[in-house]
Amino acid sequence: MFFQRLEDLRIDNDKTQQEIAELLHCKREVYRRYEKGIREIPVWALIVLAEFYHTSTDYILGRTDDPKPYRKK
Repeated sequence: MFFQRLEDLRIDNDKTQQEIAELLHCKREVYRRYEKGIREIPVWALIVLAEFYHTSTDYILGRTDDPKPYRKK
């Protein structure tokens, strides 16, 4: 699955693929493949990115257009 929002969030936050790869403790090429949908992104990495970008996993996955994270109850 291709997640355009991964790339959009990275660019909007002035980050490089290398910087995000370092955040995820993986190689830049592995992260590039996540962005392009060549490789499936692990759930743990999706959670890390949602926390890093202060958004929800649903936003990254395209399940909502609201970038605000869910409020904890």
